[in-house]
Amino acid sequence: MSVAKVIEVSSTSEKSFEDAVAQGIARASKTVENIRSAWVKEQRVEVDGARVKLYQVNMKVTFVLNE
Repeated sequence: MSVAKVIEVSSTSEKSFEDAVAQGIARASKTVENIRSAWVKEQRVEVDGARVKLYQVNMKVTFVLNE
C-alpha cells in the first residue's frame, strides 16, 4: 500500500508559466522525494505597463511517502 501527501508550492518566473512550474518542481525536489504529480491550481501575472513582468503559479504537488 502506498501513502501520498500533497503540499502547496508557489513559484515565479520572468519567462513563462511553464518555467515557473519547472522551477517550483525542481526546488521542491531538493527536499521532497518521490514526487509523482503536480496540479496547477492558479496562475497569475504581474504587469508593468503593457508588459508581463512576472509569471506565478500556485500548485499542489503530490509525493509518495517512503515506507
